[in-house]
Amino acid sequence: MDFPPKAAHTTAVLFGIPMPTRNHLYLRAKSMKTVQSQGQSGSEVDAMFRANIRVMEGYAPGEQPQEGGFIKLNTNENPYPPSPRVEEAIRETLRRGLQKYPDPLATAFRVAAGKVLGFDPDWILAGNGSDDILTICTRAFVGAGDRIRYPYPSYLLYGVLGRLQEATIEEVMFLPDWNLPEEFVLPREDLRLCYLPNPNSPSGTMIHPQAVETAAERLPCPLLVDEAYADFADHHCLESVRRCKRMLVSRTLSKSYALAGLRFGFLIAQPDIIRQLRKVKDSYNCDALSIAAATAAIEDQAWLRENRTKILATRTRLSAGLAGLGFHVLDSQANFVWCTHRERKAKDIFDELKRRKILVRYMVYPRWGDGLRITVGTDAEIDTLLQELKALV
Repeated sequence: MDFPPKAAHTTAVLFGIPMPTRNHLYLRAKSMKTVQSQGQSGSEVDAMFRANIRVMEGYAPGEQPQEGGFIKLNTNENPYPPSPRVEEAIRETLRRGLQKYPDPLATAFRVAAGKVLGFDPDWILAGNGSDDILTICTRAFVGAGDRIRYPYPSYLLYGVLGRLQEATIEEVMFLPDWNLPEEFVLPREDLRLCYLPNPNSPSGTMIHPQAVETAAERLPCPLLVDEAYADFADHHCLESVRRCKRMLVSRTLSKSYALAGLRFGFLIAQPDIIRQLRKVKDSYNCDALSIAAATAAIEDQAWLRENRTKILATRTRLSAGLAGLGFHVLDSQANFVWCTHRERKAKDIFDELKRRKILVRYMVYPRWGDGLRITVGTDAEIDTLLQELKALV
């Protein structure tokens, strides 16, 4: 039974050291009971966090083994080194020193990208990878209780970003042919942002730009077209941004420019949209090394064309090789393919390949199914993969 505290004499002194009295012991007992009570509904650490953070799951990136010896075909990285101009730009930046803050707007990159893509720099916002761009847009457009929408299955980060904002998450299932259903464009009063990965991951499939623009015109909110893999595709949606204010297009230099280890992405949108989004980004969200490297990379379009040609040729060979081994392979517009086997379980194939030091991505989507997403590697890496699969299936 709890005993009441005394009103006076709360501290005794013994040899000059304050000692707890009955009142102190009472308060300590109450404190212990409070901690124990919190332990019944969540730890003391849990209580520090917002409720939506406690219950949500974070985004789980693909496996990044730190030991060598793996053939890594699981996270859609470019298998080739970036343009030699990238190293030159980094060395020059280091020579000048890193003691000063970088340009907060990454002006040099925006000018270079604008020349390549045909946009004024005011139409471009730079970010620390395209994930940073997705985060900026979500923070800017979506508040607690608002609704976000995206097709399913697709990039799992969209849901994480929405839950961070305490938004309502609406996943709209792709049609069996990987096109968008009518539900994707239906207006709702609380709808604040729609995401559309195009080409999509994990499928590698693509919605035609005219269909995307039509969807943007029908939606009551911004449509953020995530074009992380567009440089490997036959089409893109950049021109639609000029005509449709609600359409925004994000890009990354991680895939087609081989800068996954550096982190740089950007957004193209109409200038009044960009001006508002600048309020939301971190003060210096791109560092001096990444700005210099990204600028050098996007200026070297000859390197991009050569790299793209190699990857598309290997993608064709990979798809044909997998089909010859009994896999169903979707036609891909990205630097990876999505496949399932008519007899063997995807998880078993994944496990067996990993034992052989070959990493692919096993992905499970509730209400849809599972499969393997395989990055297009070098010709030698794909030869090894197909040889091992021949022994497995």
